[in-house]
Amino acid sequence: MEKWMRDMVSPGEKRPLPVLSFPGIQITGNTVEETVRSGRLQAECMEAIADRFDMAAVLGLMDLSVEAEAFGSPVRYSSQEVPTVTAAIIQEEEEADALQVPPVGAGRTGECLAGIRQVAGQVKDRPVLAGMIGPYSLAGRLLDMTEIMILCYEEPEIVETVLEKVTGFLCDYARAFKEAGADGIVMAEPAAGLLSPGLFREFSVPYVKRICQAAREAGLALIYHNCGMVEPLLGDIADIPADGYSFGNAVDMARVLKEMPGDRIVMGNIDPVGVLRSGTPETVEKAVTELMERCGRYPNFLLSSGCDIPPVTPLANLQAFFDSAQAFYGK
Repeated sequence: MEKWMRDMVSPGEKRPLPVLSFPGIQITGNTVEETVRSGRLQAECMEAIADRFDMAAVLGLMDLSVEAEAFGSPVRYSSQEVPTVTAAIIQEEEEADALQVPPVGAGRTGECLAGIRQVAGQVKDRPVLAGMIGPYSLAGRLLDMTEIMILCYEEPEIVETVLEKVTGFLCDYARAFKEAGADGIVMAEPAAGLLSPGLFREFSVPYVKRICQAAREAGLALIYHNCGMVEPLLGDIADIPADGYSFGNAVDMARVLKEMPGDRIVMGNIDPVGVLRSGTPETVEKAVTELMERCGRYPNFLLSSGCDIPPVTPLANLQAFFDSAQAFYGK
């Protein structure tokens, strides 16, 4: 992984690393619901993407309902859409105090670990990066996304209680991914992008840093993903000791690259819905070419999608994404 990370921040051609896993269901023939419920099918989905597209690494599925469901949250499933949490499970301070931290492996976390274990045993030509949610984003699902913003001001002790519990769980989850064979983790913390800089420093950064430390101690690389409008937060994000940073299409990638550390991977940020899901191969080529012309001169820039690519994204559009990147380097 150290060599891989050095290569990713060095001048020269790089394979893209879009947040790409769920569209593999179009190759395996399984539904989203079947896939997220089965470690074996998750591994087959990841392997199908690895076989079809020349990605810099294999990525675990970005399903941000997994950890919340393990804590007891209700989840809605669909055949073609990623699962979503449907209701909060904590409203009062007493409920926050009583929240039980599940063992790693509870619910579908066990299937995610099984999927990484299987794919790590099969794919040997590139790193395997597991996916998991960030601490504030998980707390927001347990407390409700709107309610947690209010509580940060009015009853911050409730938020802190929940953050302490979920952070401990996520540290253990990261260690379990290492034991399963993962080389690194992509941690998605999108809800924190809604916070002001002061609240971001109070309710997200310290907990993210603890998970980064746990990952480092376990020998895992960690890529921090935040697809929000985070330009006011870039200085604080740069202070997070991650090995790489992944940004969404809400930000100006060229500005981001100027403000982020030059010795760490900075990924982004083709629109996963407006361009990749709803566009054509021609519009994908245009977007990729324009982004590469603006950002490809930065040695640490790694072409990616702005967020998780929807399951039913046309495979022809995804191929155009990779072909356009290769064409840029071939000029």
